[in-house]
Amino acid sequence: MLTQLSINNYALINKLTIDFSSGLSIITGETGAGKSILLGALGLVLGNRADLSSLKDTSNKCIVEARVAITNYNLEDFFKEVDLDYESETIIRREILPSGKSRAFVNDTPVTLTVLNKLRVKLIDVHSQHQTMQLSDTNFQFSILDALAKNQARIASYKRGFIQLNQLKKELVKLESQQREANQQYDYNLHLFKEIEEASIKVDEQLILEENLEKLNNIEEIKGNLSEALEITVNEEIGIQNLLNTLENRLTKIASFSKEYQELAERITSVKIEIDDVVSELEDANEHVDFNPNEAEEINDRLQLLYNLQKKHAVSSNEELLAVFEDLSNKVAQVESADEVINQKQQEIASVSEKLDKVAGLISNARTAAIPKLTKELQVLLTDLGMQNARFSIKIKATKNYFTNGKDELEFLFSANKGGNFGELKKVASGGELSRIMLSVKKVLSENTQLPTIIFDEIDTGVSGEVSNKIAAIMQQMSNNMQVIAITHLPQIAAKGSSHYKVYKEEVKGVTTTNLKQLSAEERVKEIAEMLSGKDISESALTHAKELLN
Repeated sequence: MLTQLSINNYALINKLTIDFSSGLSIITGETGAGKSILLGALGLVLGNRADLSSLKDTSNKCIVEARVAITNYNLEDFFKEVDLDYESETIIRREILPSGKSRAFVNDTPVTLTVLNKLRVKLIDVHSQHQTMQLSDTNFQFSILDALAKNQARIASYKRGFIQLNQLKKELVKLESQQREANQQYDYNLHLFKEIEEASIKVDEQLILEENLEKLNNIEEIKGNLSEALEITVNEEIGIQNLLNTLENRLTKIASFSKEYQELAERITSVKIEIDDVVSELEDANEHVDFNPNEAEEINDRLQLLYNLQKKHAVSSNEELLAVFEDLSNKVAQVESADEVINQKQQEIASVSEKLDKVAGLISNARTAAIPKLTKELQVLLTDLGMQNARFSIKIKATKNYFTNGKDELEFLFSANKGGNFGELKKVASGGELSRIMLSVKKVLSENTQLPTIIFDEIDTGVSGEVSNKIAAIMQQMSNNMQVIAITHLPQIAAKGSSHYKVYKEEVKGVTTTNLKQLSAEERVKEIAEMLSGKDISESALTHAKELLN
């Protein structure tokens, strides 16, 4: 329920805050007073596009804020779904900056217009004259029927399955496409796969082979240098080992004279041990250095194989080559197991389709059962609204196709005249008839949905007399289940409201502004009397106004 609307710096409005109550609220005012401005501001805060022309003063920002009580409307899951904080009194705010940029907030959390528009559907239904065209929209017709059929939970379940089914079908198409492509490449991929498989490649193999080959190619230089190194270390006269032995003996003889000499002796001993170890390794290396032409040839052949495979697959290392091998393995395996994978996906589709068919059947049965009730209720309401011969022909036809709301096709036909043929609403109903049909539909929906607020924007256009009284009575009945706000020019409807607001223009320092105020009991009498007789209010008009209010 809309509890408060605040508007700052919008169109002809400087600053305006108005509180709304439950029941039927009436808004009246002269033509051009600014009733459409109020709806424009409300539309802005509910997600309509904004531009700089909305600003009264283009040097300041425009702010429109709506407070909505939502405790009884089960919206907690929706707020969680869109990642918003749930508050029993939710505050929606829209700002337009002088730069032209706009921002939207729900409970002080920034939101996109997409989220705002999703929220508006659950909060407020603004019914304007052009909205009657919705009556010809199949989705809207289904929503009327499904409301009476109490299909909301079943359709929500169906939609989840419908999304899953479409996803599985997309996956199947992709699998089949991949299989066709893979089949065309299978023989070639298998050849490449076996070629790499037979090579038995190891990740670090190439580096080791290249190092060994480098040794073999420089064997003479290696052998000569190792021999010279050994000569330097082991020569009996000038070798490092012999000199270190002599040095160690000299320092050992004086080690007992000083701690300093002892430490030097110990350090030389350590160096000698390290040199002895180096000599041992030099001797071992020198002993094993031997040129084997067969080994060099084998290494060359192996490296050439690796280089050729890398070049063939446009990679530069064994690691990348093994990644290619893994990819080829997957492609080959995909073809060899494709039938099994596709069969499994087809079984999943069949299983989901079966479940979806059952839910669609329940939806269709509920719709069929609701048609007589919907037809009767609409025809009774339209009879009260002066359309005694109005008749509906509503038929459901089950199909094999999956639609977003079930598997049914809907035929929603209308005849306004006795003995007339049934036809599509947009072709056989006049503008005035469409308005009354829409009011009747909204009445039915108000009793079968949880929409908090509905706003009627001059739905009474083109009617008068007893029909206007009936329209007022229907709005009053609707207000028992939801908040109803009606913008009207008819005194009969204005008198039925539990609250009455007047839109008016005034000049302040030469500037025209639009304002809205709630009328007192006395002001209501005068306003309705003026609606009856014009600016010059007669005594009979005042009396008539009091009678209407009582």
